[in-house]
Amino acid sequence: MLRVAITTLGCKVNQYDTATIADRLRAAGHTLVPFTAPADVYIVNSCSVTNQADAESRQLARRAKRVNPAARVIMTGCYAQVNPHSAARVAEVDYVIGLNRLPDLLRAVTAELTDRIAVSNLRKPDQHLGIDTFGALTFRGQTRAFLKIQEGCDLFCTFCIVPLSRGKSRSVPPRLVLTQLDRLAAQGFQEVVLTGIHLGSYGEDLTPPLRLTDLLEMIEERRPVPRVRLSSLDPHEISDRLIALLRQADTLCPHLHIPLQSGDDSILLRMRRRYDTALARAVLDKIRAALPHAALGTDIIVGFPGEGDAEFANTVAFLAASPFTYFHVFPYSARAGTTAAKFPAQVPPATIEARARQVRQLGEQKKSAFTRSFLGQTLPVLCEHTRDKASGLLKGYSRNYLRVLVTGGDEWLNREVPVTLTHVSNGTARGDICHTPRQ
Repeated sequence: MLRVAITTLGCKVNQYDTATIADRLRAAGHTLVPFTAPADVYIVNSCSVTNQADAESRQLARRAKRVNPAARVIMTGCYAQVNPHSAARVAEVDYVIGLNRLPDLLRAVTAELTDRIAVSNLRKPDQHLGIDTFGALTFRGQTRAFLKIQEGCDLFCTFCIVPLSRGKSRSVPPRLVLTQLDRLAAQGFQEVVLTGIHLGSYGEDLTPPLRLTDLLEMIEERRPVPRVRLSSLDPHEISDRLIALLRQADTLCPHLHIPLQSGDDSILLRMRRRYDTALARAVLDKIRAALPHAALGTDIIVGFPGEGDAEFANTVAFLAASPFTYFHVFPYSARAGTTAAKFPAQVPPATIEARARQVRQLGEQKKSAFTRSFLGQTLPVLCEHTRDKASGLLKGYSRNYLRVLVTGGDEWLNREVPVTLTHVSNGTARGDICHTPRQ
């Protein structure tokens, strides 16, 4: 059997795919080792969201070959799918395996694959694809598991290459989702994050069609795991029914990540988003009224082509007045093959970086203020499998996504416990467990 090392770039969906690949390799008898260790096979699960991500993928392949020149190096993931011939030109890469080709990937590991490049056409009209990277059960060292319930995207925002790399939107049927939740619960996971490339489109391709809320109601009825968290949903995908369900459900965490991308209507139009700031503001106000303690996160792209000082000021003003509690800030980077890369009025890199710093600073202020608003309150915190390296304390997240350090013994690991928050530093709360463990 072989020693195999895997490294992952990019999003949570890529991380989930890696977990699935790793599970299949272990089942075949192979040994997983760190990517920095000597191995017989190295797998780079690549990202292609920016040109820089492509470059990082190539660098990782070269680094692997330096560790063991005799090893096989396999490039998979979005870069392998979108630019297979570019990936194949990297001398250190032995196989290029696109997405939805898990059997080919496993054959490449053992050098049984005939073709050096194996790439699927994920958007071929007459091709009815499933999701072959499904069923990951092992998330080493994690208390929280991910479950990919949707793959692909049909939106084609002007800055995004993902629809070309991941293919058409497709969903995992509810019975398979529920079965997988049962399996994850049996593995001891206390929280599962439902994720996808375009989670808000879940169920539209199924027969009969479903909505995400249909699936969530099924999960709430069965309650296979104590906590279920959602990944990203666009503003126009958050319905009154979803808000009501989040308010009433015992399993669903009061936490929504809503990728706004910009707070200026002209930029949203150029991005080809499906909403404007008026709709986003109305949805956010409705969520906050129904869920006053919910965490509300967002993604923001700064420096998109055409974003002048006035457009940026509109975004900052929208964010400052919004109930968002944390931001993920992305400096715009042109991605070859996207519509936005051809737009005029590209913003200078120095301006983009300055704007990113400003928005990140506002985000830190929002996060700190939200966390401080819970001082003195008692919140359920799921303590993780490992302790905080710097302090040695237990660490975990509340249901509304506050990061909390907790004083306590190892008997609390992988358990949800009531914690009274005592103080906050750098956006992280500290607290004390307020009762003794059950026997």
